[in-house]
Amino acid sequence: MSSPDPLPGLVDSHCHLDFPELIEELPDVVARAKAAGVGRMVTICTRLRHEPRVRAIAEAHEGVFYAAGTHPMSAAEEPMATVDELVALARHPRMVGIGETGLDYHYTANSAEVQRTSLRIHIEAAQETGLPLIIHSRDADQDMARILAEGFLVKPYTCVMHCFSSGEALAEAALELGFYLSVSGIAAFPKSGELRDIFRHAPLDRILVETDSPYLAPPPHRGKRNEPAYVAHTARAVAHLWDLSPEEFARATAANFDRLFTKAAQAPA
Repeated sequence: MSSPDPLPGLVDSHCHLDFPELIEELPDVVARAKAAGVGRMVTICTRLRHEPRVRAIAEAHEGVFYAAGTHPMSAAEEPMATVDELVALARHPRMVGIGETGLDYHYTANSAEVQRTSLRIHIEAAQETGLPLIIHSRDADQDMARILAEGFLVKPYTCVMHCFSSGEALAEAALELGFYLSVSGIAAFPKSGELRDIFRHAPLDRILVETDSPYLAPPPHRGKRNEPAYVAHTARAVAHLWDLSPEEFARATAANFDRLFTKAAQAPA
């Protein structure tokens, strides 16, 4: 499997390297990412009982960091996280974010109350640690905007709306709080014109780029397994939204990543 044409300096701000589709050939996956110019990536733990294996991946691979939390679709199945638990995990030098957490009313609306409780716990952990909150949101725009803003009024925190594919109102609410929007392969799909318009009107200095691999592969790999190297395809597909070359977009989003994920930016090379 060949890597896309490289874009040096790219960061995949959200992937799942511990998932079976990737971990079985992890050294090759990481090598292909580096060949594509993706020098850093954040692998996301979605169930806290899996944190040890996700942490081990970050410890074993240069340029790989991790975040940990309880995914909203798992919130009703997993023990409820505590602020103290998340704060303790955040002491690890390779853990750079809290989450992913959030709300998903598309598949798991029946656990909405549990999800909201879990989200508030993760917000408090982000406030306590100073690490950015990583948000998953699907079909929950109003509740999401309200809970994020309520938490921010108590104590400001930083946040990225991972794999942003929600509506304009939630984008505006997040941006008003100083949060970031992350572009995934969805923005490169032909029928995603409305989403591209949202990104086009968002400030460049609030944009990250990601794969969410092994999901949501951009063209020309749509429908197949995604991997961090393919963030280069997404970058090339969306750079024009900000009148940038792909190389300029790679540099800009890497700088944004450093501004948000300060712990990763300060890590020794």
